[in-house]
Amino acid sequence: MASISPEDHFLHRSGRELNPAVDYIHSMTKTPPNGSDTTADDRRTTTRDPSTAGIENRLETEGDPESGGGLEYEVVTTPVLVVGAGAAGARVAIELAESGLEPLVIGKREHGDAHTTWAAGGVNAALGSLDPDDDWTVHAADTLNEGHHLNDPDAVELTAREMPDRIRELVEWGMSFDRTADGDINQRYFGAQSYRRTCFVGDRTGEAMLETLIGRARDLEIPYRENVMITRLLSDGERVDGAVGFDMETGDGLLFRTNHVVLAAGGFSALYHRHSSRDDENNGDGQALALEAGARLLDLEFVQFHPTGMVGERYGEEWDGRLVTEAVRGEGGRLYNAEGERFMERYSPDQMELDARDVVARAIAREVREGRGTDDGGVYLDISHRDAEYVRERLPSMVERFESLGVDITAEPMTVAPTAHYTMGGVDIDFRTGETGVDGLYAVGETVAGVHGANRLGGNSLAETVAIGKLVGDHVASAVAVGDDDPTVTDGQRAMAEREFRALADLAASDGTVPPTRILEALGDLLWDHAGILRDEPGLRDGLATLAELRERTADLRVDGGLTSKSFEYAVDLSASLTVAEAMLRAALERTESRGAHYRTDYPETDADWRVNLVLSAGTEGLSITRRGVAEPSPAVREALEEGYELDYHHLE
Repeated sequence: MASISPEDHFLHRSGRELNPAVDYIHSMTKTPPNGSDTTADDRRTTTRDPSTAGIENRLETEGDPESGGGLEYEVVTTPVLVVGAGAAGARVAIELAESGLEPLVIGKREHGDAHTTWAAGGVNAALGSLDPDDDWTVHAADTLNEGHHLNDPDAVELTAREMPDRIRELVEWGMSFDRTADGDINQRYFGAQSYRRTCFVGDRTGEAMLETLIGRARDLEIPYRENVMITRLLSDGERVDGAVGFDMETGDGLLFRTNHVVLAAGGFSALYHRHSSRDDENNGDGQALALEAGARLLDLEFVQFHPTGMVGERYGEEWDGRLVTEAVRGEGGRLYNAEGERFMERYSPDQMELDARDVVARAIAREVREGRGTDDGGVYLDISHRDAEYVRERLPSMVERFESLGVDITAEPMTVAPTAHYTMGGVDIDFRTGETGVDGLYAVGETVAGVHGANRLGGNSLAETVAIGKLVGDHVASAVAVGDDDPTVTDGQRAMAEREFRALADLAASDGTVPPTRILEALGDLLWDHAGILRDEPGLRDGLATLAELRERTADLRVDGGLTSKSFEYAVDLSASLTVAEAMLRAALERTESRGAHYRTDYPETDADWRVNLVLSAGTEGLSITRRGVAEPSPAVREALEEGYELDYHHLE
């Protein structure tokens, strides 16, 4: 691993020698250019694995194994590497395979175990099954309104136009959407939607979608490697030539050599104390990898707090923050405070519980803050007024989950409170190509920013994965050139990878007193307290100061269990998590207005002059933040905006 330069803005020196953990966690310097004259010994043997035809696997050994100094790692060459195995990564890979390529998809978990499965309520497409007046322009207008017009209009329109075809495609591949009595794909309301537009499979839509996509990928025999963690991209800041990581089951190093890397690694909502993700997912690794490789980040201040996460001792710590799908409110669920008031009448008498997520989340936070919450710090979500069989049919997973906890939601309310759920910010890309501005590096899904603006419209996360995923896959396929199927591995690239392997080994050997989980938990509390639903300048500055203290605590990091342990995985996560947390705090401090999911109590109004995106870049002087104007939508979408479509709540009464 390269030494850390004095200018490195992520390194907080305290006058003492840094241990390997600090050196690794704070390393954000540029990697050496690919033409580095650092050479590796001529010591390699080559084997091919017949189970992955077209993908080359080599076993490399650094140093002299007989003297005990050997470092074994595998070299894999592939035309395209897709990092992330959720819906976005799968859809990119399917498009590549249908174009005649053989990409390699890698994921942190077992095949099919991706965060997409947690998106329960549905996916948006203007099919008009129940409301024939709905069309893609109204879908786009709703998305722009919900995003407070910070969205990339081109990205929004591409998504809205593509989605009817993508839904029909999923049906062709075997996805069994719920149907109306007439046999059409059924659709439900989600918050802030003008029409019933959300297609669903009960309340397990994301799981059904991922199963369908993986089934299609298997039909196409797309190679996949599970339990792989990427820790660094091979980049000189101008182009990417592959990625470095390790096998989480064996601890062996992995060097992926490719001219095309697609990041589809999710968001960073799990950095918060209360969140709807698994603790080992959505920790910002995709954004951190891209930033370090030379890409820009966009809109990191916008974090969506879903109004209804589980809360209360009755459910246990394991379920704290877990999502209660918006489909509950979409099917007529009502919110009550501890005094029995249906309080959304005060905040949104027209759209009630189905107003925008940021509006409902702030309303719940205010009820709790003003003493009208439950003893557990939440409110009640009740759907018991609906027919019990209807609830069981439309919300089977919710019924089953709460029954396992001793709650019958067909007869009694659930206790809920806001939870960090989704990140609108991410990598800055061209949505027609997925390009990041770094040659060979592309991004897609929750890893990127642009579709959702300042707040995401419910049902659009799954929509973005397949709509934009197809477009990115199509472009990357056209960019693959002769020779990309078996790219040469240079000595400089091997040297860069071997530095990373040594750094990981040093990190795994950290023998201090502070486990990484303790720092991650403190980071979660920091963000919840200082960059949560309500923010202000003193709190954000305190958050940055506390973040610096957390960085210092990594000097005493302890990793137990070596390269295959959860302790080591969390230690690696720290590098990405601290990086993205700093970027998010700085962006939130910079935006001196309230807009969408970003609410500043010291600047409570929306300021027309702040209709700009904040672009973040990493350089030798630290993080830089610049402002960029937002483009205007097409005439057709402007017309839909001017019509002023909005939710007609009476359908649910």
